Amino acid sequence: MSKFFSAKYAKLVPYVPGEQPKDAQYVKLNTNESPFSPPNSVLEAVKTEGGRLQLYSDPESALLTQKTAEVLGVQPSQVLMTNGSDEALNFAFMAFCDENHPIVFPDISYGFYSVFAKLNGIPYKTIPLKDDFSVDYRDYLGVKANVVIANPNAPTGLAISRSEVEEILKSNPENVVIIDEAYVDFGGESCVALIDKYENLLVTQTFSKSRSLAGARLGMAIGNEKLIADLNTIKYSTNPYNVNRMTAAAGFSVLCETEWFETCVRTIKENRESTKTRLQELGFTVLDSKTNFLFAKSDKVSGETLYKELKARGVLVRHFSGERIKDYVRITIGTAEQMQIFLTKTEEILKEKKV
Repeated sequence: MSKFFSAKYAKLVPYVPGEQPKDAQYVKLNTNESPFSPPNSVLEAVKTEGGRLQLYSDPESALLTQKTAEVLGVQPSQVLMTNGSDEALNFAFMAFCDENHPIVFPDISYGFYSVFAKLNGIPYKTIPLKDDFSVDYRDYLGVKANVVIANPNAPTGLAISRSEVEEILKSNPENVVIIDEAYVDFGGESCVALIDKYENLLVTQTFSKSRSLAGARLGMAIGNEKLIADLNTIKYSTNPYNVNRMTAAAGFSVLCETEWFETCVRTIKENRESTKTRLQELGFTVLDSKTNFLFAKSDKVSGETLYKELKARGVLVRHFSGERIKDYVRITIGTAEQMQIFLTKTEEILKEKKV
């Protein structure tokens, strides 16, 4: 830390992203990316826009916004395109939270929530998950604070129902409820259909997971026009050209690939269930995931040891050191071949630990 670093950030602990190794080849199952490359139409769209990089991107991302609204069944004025859903979340923290409007979220969830709160000087409170790692919607009824819930949640993979989200919305009419739907395409129940019914609902989604654009950095916020106007005030006060030309072109093109999208999602769900079954046969406890990953633990090997042993064998998974979840690993669902390699290496480790 330099002597010039602002004291207001001196105690800030930044978000720690998953490993992106450059020194070896791994079966990479640690950051919930899609195992499938975007279709050729997306690559061609990016190539075309690459020839126009001397020009700023459209600050409104008009074509992409229109297409996104069409796919979601909402109005363009109800959508804001962002540089990843992380930007949408940060905009929301900035727009709706302050010292008089704190925010609450689960104690085990996406690590960026506490970072955004601390970065923006926002008071926050965490609410413990239940013993089975599920979110109890009743804990958020009438909290008189803004709320953010990842649904399905990460790293657990568990989800609450749309009707339960409605109860949270109805009981906090003077506060914004942010539902982070990064993984919703893999089995969750989206709340986008509720934005006309509840003025305090903001939904965020991403192109990183089910649409294979993690490296492009594209996300969105969906809510009523007034909420989106608020977010636009933040956007135009920080980074008006937040979605670059090539990313906007990629996003538009991938939204046109409906059959490819449905096939990828279906394949990941199939691979998730077959991997879950095999892990349970090996004695693992596996949570009921509605995402593109599994959260699992074994009584035969600690989470940290399993992570390290798999890495030594060329397979990356994610391990968290939090007390309640330190025995678990989070396993991104990849191709059938990748999952077989993961399972084979896991079996090898378990056999070694048994000897």
